[in-house]
Amino acid sequence: MRERRQLLNLAYRLLGSLADAEDVLQETWARWYALSPEQREAIESPGAWLTRVAGRICLDLLGSARVRRERYVGEWVPEPLPDREEWGGASDPADHVTLDESVTMAFLVVLEQMTPAERVSFVLHDVFRYPFAEVADIVGRSPAACRQLAASGRRRIRASRRDESPAAGQAEVVRNFKQAWEAKDIKALISLLDPAATMIADGGGQASTALKPVTGGEHLARYIAGIREIAPDLTILLRTVNGLPGLVATQRGVTVTVAAFEVAEDRITRIWAVRNPEKLTPWRTGD
Repeated sequence: MRERRQLLNLAYRLLGSLADAEDVLQETWARWYALSPEQREAIESPGAWLTRVAGRICLDLLGSARVRRERYVGEWVPEPLPDREEWGGASDPADHVTLDESVTMAFLVVLEQMTPAERVSFVLHDVFRYPFAEVADIVGRSPAACRQLAASGRRRIRASRRDESPAAGQAEVVRNFKQAWEAKDIKALISLLDPAATMIADGGGQASTALKPVTGGEHLARYIAGIREIAPDLTILLRTVNGLPGLVATQRGVTVTVAAFEVAEDRITRIWAVRNPEKLTPWRTGD
């Protein structure tokens, strides 16, 4: 149980899903307790053993996830995480994922573009600082091959980076966006959105939303304002989403949308809106 938080942090970053990460932990525990007492006693480092097992399970899941995503209805967005104070009232720190730049929505979306072996090698080495000899044991490649995989992942991350505004500046932009959205002020929304801004929405076939990305600042502004016309009873709240300023929309006290933002040069460049109710469980617990 001492390893729970480390394993949860690893599995969430590898899979982009808190629910899947919890499943990985359960499977890892099952394999540990399937060992005889003598076998467990012979393991010099239980933490390293658990990490190796969890990493291999994640690697297998990432391979099958690509097939599942092909059948997914609409766009797939990683599961959004609340701030620890809003984590459904959970009191055990081991139930929390550490919020840093490696769990921002922009970072997780780039991880989704990597191959399974590339993603596991990069996250284990660059985020969790595991030596390549240990990474190789998990990935099933040579240390040199894992070094190349991690380097490829690093290049993807660098290529995706934009001149993001500081957190305080992002908070102000998101706050102004909230006010403009509530007022259905299309002109103000356009001024806050980059001309090439994009919104990707994830309803998973269980909630109505755009099935394809909505692109273009003016088009997106009108689309967002139109949501208020359709659902005038929405309550929009400022919240921390994956460690950065975001918005949560509730309807009759129930969380229906969680939105994460990318802000560069004081304009919103990307919005990820999650409406799939299966991905909003941590947000619903505290409602």
